[in-house]
Amino acid sequence: MRTLNLGILAHVDAGKTSLTERLLHAAGVIDQIGSVDDGSTQTDSLALERQRGITIKSAVVSFTIDDVTVNLIDTPGHPDFIAEVERVLSMLDGAVLVISAVEGVQAQTRVLMRTLQRLHVPVLFFVNKIDRGGADVERVLQDIAGRLTPAIIPMGSWGGLGTRAATYWPHSAEDPDFTTKLAELIADHDDALLAAYVDDAKSVSYCQLRHALATQTKQALVHPVFFGSALTGAGVEPLIAGIAELLPASEGDADGPVSGTVFKVERGLAGEKIAYVRMFSGTARTRDRLRFGRGSQGKVTAISVFDHGSAVRHESVAAGQIGKLWGLGDVQIGDTLGLSHSTSDHHYFAPPTLETVVVPSRPGDKGRLHGALAQLAEQDPLINLRQDDTRQELYVSLYGEVQKEVIQATLADDYGIDVAFRETTLICIERPTGSGAAV
Repeated sequence: MRTLNLGILAHVDAGKTSLTERLLHAAGVIDQIGSVDDGSTQTDSLALERQRGITIKSAVVSFTIDDVTVNLIDTPGHPDFIAEVERVLSMLDGAVLVISAVEGVQAQTRVLMRTLQRLHVPVLFFVNKIDRGGADVERVLQDIAGRLTPAIIPMGSWGGLGTRAATYWPHSAEDPDFTTKLAELIADHDDALLAAYVDDAKSVSYCQLRHALATQTKQALVHPVFFGSALTGAGVEPLIAGIAELLPASEGDADGPVSGTVFKVERGLAGEKIAYVRMFSGTARTRDRLRFGRGSQGKVTAISVFDHGSAVRHESVAAGQIGKLWGLGDVQIGDTLGLSHSTSDHHYFAPPTLETVVVPSRPGDKGRLHGALAQLAEQDPLINLRQDDTRQELYVSLYGEVQKEVIQATLADDYGIDVAFRETTLICIERPTGSGAAV
């Protein structure tokens, strides 16, 4: 089977985790749709995520569409956790960018789209919450065209906006307005089709237009727009069909040299390190000794791959797949396994601009606190843990106050360490702006 590594991205509260639940339910992975409000979703598995109703860590879950295994990566929408999104982006074959039909394009939406365009990641838009009061699809389409990209094509029509009866139906070959708009959009990047269409519009079949749409979407030249409601399920089936038709499956030679990238690190129940790896080439097997990072080596002791909603033990993970690897004790986020496949540093967003001092409530916990923060830094290197040896203080970098609250709760719940924070301050970096000489 082919594999598609798909990112679900959005500004916070646009409904991407609810959409993930709908996709899993429609694919038969789950019998009951979870709720963000109830803390019962598949991808928000951390207790803190369930309590707060937000995604904090990226999570992988899989489902099948026809002959394609989709590894869906649900990412945080809150800007305080943008580092989690950054690590995922270069792992993706395609993305669904979720936009609220009420709020429209928001700050994080623009940041995400700019980065996806820079990386040439194929993007489908899903305008969510068409059942909400205040939903205005026409305004959102203008918003997308004006603030994100003009290369869009609405893939259907809608009705009953702002009510629970809101619905969406796909355009068909019998819709002349749609075929005309589709031909005009595609012709911008296809001179041969433009010439044929101008010469005789009827000579260009609807099948040709759909094939060209799929080709250009996979090349990140155009961006189909779908509509619906993750709450009611309206428009989800057409989106699934669009994912299968319009987004590209992974490429890579399973028989080639091993090459993969670590995009997430977590600790297991026994404290063991688990590396999430996207394979770009070759096949990694249990008991293989792999090179990674800057000259480190490790023996793979176990592998899990994602299949039908869960991670299952497997003897190998091949090109295009995402796997969880055990045994690589010194591995870090961003490490390449085997041969490097890219020269990119994978840094697409601004680094944290805030800093604070972490103080244990009990002075005797200072050593344990350093160890706990070191483990958190494995999972999020951008917290930039450092120790002031003169003052014996521990500093961490932050994107915002919500991230600080999450660190505090994690230290208390997972490590049994109560902490307080000093006042958050801006990180000031001074650099020379020129050179001079004594006279």
